[in-house]
Amino acid sequence: MNYVLLQSALLAYPAIDPVIVSVGPLDIRWYGAAYVAGILLGWLYARALVRNRRLWGSRPAPLARSDLDDFIVWAAIGIVLGGRVGYILFYDLAPVLAHPIRAIEIWRGGMSFHGGLAGVTIAMVLFARSRGIGVWRLADIISACAPIGLFFGRIANFINGELWGRETDVPWAMIFPGAGPLPRHPSQIYEAGLEGLVLFAVLRLLTYHSVSLALPGLTTGAFLTGYALTRMFAEFFRQPDVQLGFLFEGWLTMGMVLSAPMFLAGLFLLLRARLLRQRQSETEPTTGGQGA
Repeated sequence: MNYVLLQSALLAYPAIDPVIVSVGPLDIRWYGAAYVAGILLGWLYARALVRNRRLWGSRPAPLARSDLDDFIVWAAIGIVLGGRVGYILFYDLAPVLAHPIRAIEIWRGGMSFHGGLAGVTIAMVLFARSRGIGVWRLADIISACAPIGLFFGRIANFINGELWGRETDVPWAMIFPGAGPLPRHPSQIYEAGLEGLVLFAVLRLLTYHSVSLALPGLTTGAFLTGYALTRMFAEFFRQPDVQLGFLFEGWLTMGMVLSAPMFLAGLFLLLRARLLRQRQSETEPTTGGQGA
């Protein structure tokens, strides 16, 4: 690649200060604001799903909006704790063992989506059981909202100038501070578009035009397979974490490895929902005949 000739074609990286405002010793950062925005907007969207009776077929929504109001605290704790613990276990274990204080330095970044997913899953199971709510029903609502948080999280990664892409000569390449002098893919923007906007649009169509929320696990299965596919695709443009690098032959990354079980679990849930739908179709005529 002729990087000298390429310089004029590069997009300028917008060097946005990661700190929105400082109040005394307290820094309010875009990274934290992104998490707050994702959780709050996801909560509002979840309330809209529960309020729309048409989305649930012949049955009422499995939980009240007041349940969602209570669950938001559980979700926030699960996302933050799971995301941080997951990052340490999957990406940063050796440095944290060498310097334990590093584990709580969340303002430097270092959150794992897969860890956050595990954390919020545990929160969902515990909350659903405590309220007598079907776990898959709650999971479907949260899955429909998850891309909102993913979008804001990836935008925050871009503002922080972290998780940049691999070297490239595409016209929209950028030189990220701290990533060396060579232009790279803005992979954070790719992920914001795929994991956030595209996946949200797909799930929106699914929930609003096929009454998928009436089939427990269908929306969750669609989210898991959709995220896994978009994440694995984006990994071909994203630079692996420096402390891990490639896991095999210059292409396999930890993100791909962690997404593979999600893909298989999503396929299982989609198949399960299809079988459930077939059973419902088989029993409906019989039920109608007996009623007549």
